[in-house]
Formats: sequence, structure tokens, C-alpha cells
Amino acid sequence: MTSDEAPRTDAEIVAAEWSVVLSYGTDRVDPAVPRAAYSHPSLRVLFPMISHGVLYLSRCTKWPWTFDVGTAYPLVEGGYRVRRESDKTLLGEVETVEDAYELIASNLPDGCGPAVDGTPDDL
Repeated sequence: MTSDEAPRTDAEIVAAEWSVVLSYGTDRVDPAVPRAAYSHPSLRVLFPMISHGVLYLSRCTKWPWTFDVGTAYPLVEGGYRVRRESDKTLLGEVETVEDAYELIASNLPDGCGPAVDGTPDDL
């Protein structure tokens, strides 16, 4: 960014990262995973990250990210285990990626809104 460019808004930062994550191939993540999450308006405003083939969603854009939004972990036998890491709550086990992100969307923390450009201290 040059000095005469306006800084990006929180929403623009999140949208840009979603664009990157949605473009990943199968070497990074099953493309169905970010597509399923992105289909939920309440999830697409959160900051997406991929690690070890798993999509994580945060309420902030900088480390340390929040871990109070559920995460869908693929099971070897098929389906997904959905956990919230902040309090180690098992939200459930479901058969499909769509069901996993429906479960995550329905279990967002109270007051969960669009991600902010910052750390958890900025929430």
C-alpha cells in the first residue's frame, strides 16, 4: 500500500482472505470445506485460516486468533467432529461438511459479529 491509498477496512481484509482460501486446491484443503463455511453469512464475516487441511475461523485477523468459534475436523471413517477449542466443547459429530458448518453457525459465541482487524484484545 502506498501512502496515498486508503487503508483497507476490516471487511475488506476478511473478504480478501476468503478469496485466497476459496482458491486453494486439494493440496491445502478439501475445497468443499471453505465453500460450506462461506455459504453461511454469519461465518463469511469471520477471518478464515487453513492449517493441516482444517479451516479455522476467528473473530480477529491477527494472532493470537480467537478459538471460540467451532472447528470441523474430518474423521477417518467419514463425517466431521465439531469442537470449540476455547472451552474444549464437543458440539457434535455430523455426516456432511454442510451439516458441520450449520452446527458451527448455530453455535457462535454471544455477540459474535464481523471479524476486526486486530487481536482478541481489540474485541
